[in-house]
Amino acid sequence: MTLLDRRGFLRVGGAGALAIPSLGLAASGAHAAPSRYFRHGVASGDPLPTAVIIWTRVTPTASSLPGSGAGPVVDVGWQVARDAAFRKIVARGTFRTGPDRDHTVKVDVRGLAPGTVYYYRFLLDGSPSPVGRTRTAPPATARVPALKLGVVSCANWEAGHFAAYRHLAARDDLFGIVHLGDYIYEYASGDFAAGGRVVRPNEPRHEILTLADYRMRHALYKTDPDLQALHARFPWMIVWDDHEVANDAWAGGAQNHDPATEGPYAARLAASRRAYFEWMPVRVKPGGAIYRRLRFGRLAELTLLDLRGYRSRQERGIAVDDPARTITGTAQMRWLKEGLSASKGEVRWRLIGNSVMISPVAVGAVPARLLGPLGRLLGVPAGGFAINPDQWDGYTADRKQLLGHLHRNRIGNTIFLTGDIHTCWANEVPLDAATYPRSPAVATEMVVPSVTSDNIDDLAGVPPRTLSLAAEGALAVTNRHVRWAELDSHGYGVIGLTPERARMDWFALSDRTRRDASSRRLASFAVPSGSPTLKRLIAG
Repeated sequence: MTLLDRRGFLRVGGAGALAIPSLGLAASGAHAAPSRYFRHGVASGDPLPTAVIIWTRVTPTASSLPGSGAGPVVDVGWQVARDAAFRKIVARGTFRTGPDRDHTVKVDVRGLAPGTVYYYRFLLDGSPSPVGRTRTAPPATARVPALKLGVVSCANWEAGHFAAYRHLAARDDLFGIVHLGDYIYEYASGDFAAGGRVVRPNEPRHEILTLADYRMRHALYKTDPDLQALHARFPWMIVWDDHEVANDAWAGGAQNHDPATEGPYAARLAASRRAYFEWMPVRVKPGGAIYRRLRFGRLAELTLLDLRGYRSRQERGIAVDDPARTITGTAQMRWLKEGLSASKGEVRWRLIGNSVMISPVAVGAVPARLLGPLGRLLGVPAGGFAINPDQWDGYTADRKQLLGHLHRNRIGNTIFLTGDIHTCWANEVPLDAATYPRSPAVATEMVVPSVTSDNIDDLAGVPPRTLSLAAEGALAVTNRHVRWAELDSHGYGVIGLTPERARMDWFALSDRTRRDASSRRLASFAVPSGSPTLKRLIAG
């Protein structure tokens, strides 16, 4: 049986205190014009109270191109300062890089002061890189009055320009950026573009499979000026989804991988992961685990999940209820539940960077639990027939375990930040979808749209706000926990937290295919502390 991938789902659906102040650097010019050595910009990520990762890539010779395996080993200097002029340097060093790591440079700078703005740069042969700006997290015990984060997902090079990144880089009120996956796409040129139209072609043109391929694709994305500007302006907190490897990836394979023609999946996975760790400003655990936590004083904790590396293969029908199947893996689920419990008395808000939707989305079926034994005989899953088994809908035992843990332990103020499906949603996450709202909501979920990747109107080839209106109405009928869904727009989200409430603002681009696209606020929802109930904000 062919499973619905993300595009299939969309086709069926078609039926304050931590803000970085303005410090004299223009948003789109926070970094200087790249020198011949620093063509891929600079970046920072995973801020801790006394540490942050800084990153760049050098091109020391004309032959030292990404993925080439050519070029000399060089020593790259790095500096971190309290001022943009680098008169107050607080940390410096040298990093040796070469073709073995694709001439990337990644330094985990330690010994910094908490809650502090820093500037950083790199130097090769006396030539400086663009200047980046970053920030360390506040102390774990700090009483933080406010926090704002940009939230993005699914940026497909061929489908448009990254105007969403430009608009976020123009803001002065963000601490950093949460990227929920699909930072790159693996497809061959033309396989997944803007409704079939290639806005700007991929390099390499073929589907990427090898280490050289993945390095080249990462390098292509990091030539985008708006991506470079956003990386240079704020620290990023990133987790992967599937397209960093291949579509609908699971632990042992992917929908978009054919072992007969493309070789062992393990070799492709290893190549993609190696390139990812080289090119991304992420802190990796021993053994290559990427799930991790970041703390923002006593206001919030951000948990970033890996929902691809340990999951069982996607299935349909009653198989989605099999308790032996997992989306997190046993070790990550244990770590997640333990962390949520430990945070209960420590922080006000729990943010979970969750690459695929956890809220159930069912169409046209009565759940098996309401049918009794007849439902099991008919092969109806416990939560009803799901549109997209690539989401948590395909792993209901894990979802039940996690949401039950939140409910039993009275762990409130939990917000899932989600990407993957290229559309906007505001959900109250039900303990038991079949009886909601009599069954309580135990969390909320905010799903951000794609930066550029196709959604309902793009795939159907129809004008926005036509076919999608019927789909949104149908979803509302059978999914009462879905408070709002908008299936057409491309853009980004901004989540703001105070001790009293959390607020998500969704922003839509005027035209993803134009670099100069404008942005408008599409919708806003707030969640009061102590309740998972969403309230739509009309203005302000």
